[in-house]
Order: sequence, then C-alpha cells, then structure tokens
Amino acid sequence: MFTGIIEAAGKIEWLERGQDSALLRVAFEPDSDIARGLKVSDSIAVSGCCLTVIESDSSHFAADLSGETLRRTALGDKKIGDVVNLERPLTVGARLGGHFVQGHVDGVGRVTRLAREADNWWLSVRVPDELERYVAEKGSITIDGISLTVARWEAGLADIAIIPFTYEHTNARGMVRGDAVNLEVDILAKYMESLLETRKRPATSRLSISRLIEEGF
Repeated sequence: MFTGIIEAAGKIEWLERGQDSALLRVAFEPDSDIARGLKVSDSIAVSGCCLTVIESDSSHFAADLSGETLRRTALGDKKIGDVVNLERPLTVGARLGGHFVQGHVDGVGRVTRLAREADNWWLSVRVPDELERYVAEKGSITIDGISLTVARWEAGLADIAIIPFTYEHTNARGMVRGDAVNLEVDILAKYMESLLETRKRPATSRLSISRLIEEGF
C-alpha cells in the first residue's frame, strides 16, 4: 500500500527486454530517502507500478517486469534516461498524506498538455474510456504514482493543477504532449461499483423443493 507522495525521482539506467518480460534498473541519489533501508525483496512503486526489488545497493535497484506489467502499464514505453517517480510502501503509524494507492495500474493515459499558469502548471490527461466512470471532479487519481486531485473533469479529459513542489520533485516537469502515464483510480470507487453490482444480482437461496419436502412442508 502506498500514498502517492513521491519520495524521490529516479532515472532508468537499464531496460533489458526479453520475449515477454524485461529487467529494469533504476538509479537514484545516494542521499535520497529511497537509499535508506531499501533491500532485496522489498516492494517499491515505480511511477505508480508496484514492483519487487531483486537487486539493490546505495544508488541503484533492479526489478523484473512481467509481460502483464509491460502490457498494462506505461513502463513498456520507457527508455534509458527517462525519469520515474519512486515511493516505498506505507508503514504502520505513518501519516497518510495522499490517498490509498495500491500500485496496481488500471490503465494508461496520455498527456495532452502541460501549461504554466503563474507559479503553477496545468496538466491535462486523456483517460481511457473504460476508466472514465471511476473519475470525479475533486476526486483523487494517481498519475505516474503521484496522488493528485482532479480539478476539472469533462469528456474523458482530467485537468490537474500541479504546484511548484510537485513539478520540481517528480517527473511531471518532463511530461510532454503524447506521453504515456500510468493511471490508478481511487480504490473506493472500484469497491463501491463492485458492491452495487453484487446488489443487482438475484438473491440465491440454499432452499430447494426437495429440501422443503424433507423438512415436512
């Protein structure tokens, strides 16, 4: 479980592709928060995608990417030198500064603009049709692992206000029109939909005609 509060920005140092998999190696600053305590078998969110650390030292880590990860996320579009957002899992007792993020990417969006407005920036992302029902104005959404608030929502386009701190400390500063970004919608919306769908189904009963006869009815 993550919060969408990015701890550090890393840089893809190696991306070795196999037939239906890849090996990802990410470099980060040795004095960053990520460097403290990261070890093999830990989980880490890389631009919003939860991965398992298979190699680690004071300035790098490596993780395997499955075929499913390459198909369902934007990591398959990444290149050597690209910046990725990094976050370690939430610890018990820690402050929840963003919102509940699982690191399970729901789909890939596309950046349509990143425009400056005074000291802030407007980021616009096209959301895939199958995820539109989970997005709401003033609701939470995770974009490349960043917990953000949808400021405006219309016709499948999410507009998000990016403050200077987020711009400077995440990969948002390098986003350009057409970039693929990982999207994770609010988990509460998905569970609410599941509950409502369950209520629509006809109720099932353990009773049958034969059982009623056996009981003397």
